[in-house]
Amino acid sequence: MKALAINGSPHKEGNTAFALQQIGNSLKEEGIDFEMAHIGHMAVHGCIDCGKCARSKDDKCSSFDDAVNEIFPLMRDADILLLGSPVYYSSIAGTMKCFLDRAFFVASANGGHFRHKIGASVAAVRRSGGMTTFNALNHYFLISEMIVAGSSYWNVIHGRKAGEAAQDHEGVQTMRTLGKNIAWMLKMKASSNQDKPQAGTKVYTNFIR
Repeated sequence: MKALAINGSPHKEGNTAFALQQIGNSLKEEGIDFEMAHIGHMAVHGCIDCGKCARSKDDKCSSFDDAVNEIFPLMRDADILLLGSPVYYSSIAGTMKCFLDRAFFVASANGGHFRHKIGASVAAVRRSGGMTTFNALNHYFLISEMIVAGSSYWNVIHGRKAGEAAQDHEGVQTMRTLGKNIAWMLKMKASSNQDKPQAGTKVYTNFIR
C-alpha cells in the first residue's frame, strides 16, 4: 500500500510540504508507504486539448514531455493520492493547476486509472482563500470517481513563512487525523470482498441541439 503526495508549492519545504508530511507521518505509522513529489517549482504547460493522449493510449501527454509524464506513473500506481497547494488569489497555484489538468485528463483518457483510489487535498494559506482552493482540488477527485477522505475539520492549514504552519495546532491535528482516516479507509477497502462497480460508457452532451 502506497501514498503519493503532490506538492504544488514552489517551495520544496514550505507550509504545503509540512501539511502533506503530517499526513504522511500518520500513514507511515499505519504501515503505509509515503512518497512526496515536488512539482510546484517546475515549468509545466497547460492542457491544449489536442486529444492525442486519448488516441495514443500510452499513459502519456503527447504534446509536452515534462513533469506530468515523469510523475504520472507514480500516480497511476499509488493507492492514495494527496494533493497540496498554496493559495494564489483564492485558488490553486498556477503550476499545480496545469499539472493536475493534464495528469487527470491522461488518467481519464487512458481507462480511468484513478477510479476508486483514495484521495485527499490540502490547502496552505496565509489568511483567506483556503476553502475555495480546497474545494477546487477536490473537484479532480470527484470527477474521477475517487473516494475522498475527510478529517475533523477542513483540510486547510495556516502560515505565511516556512515553518509557521507548525504553530497552527488545530491544522496540524487535522492533517494527522486525516492520515489516520485515510489509512482506515484503505484497509477497509483492501479487506472488502465487494466487486468494484464497472465503468460505464461515457455519455457526452453539450446542450446544443
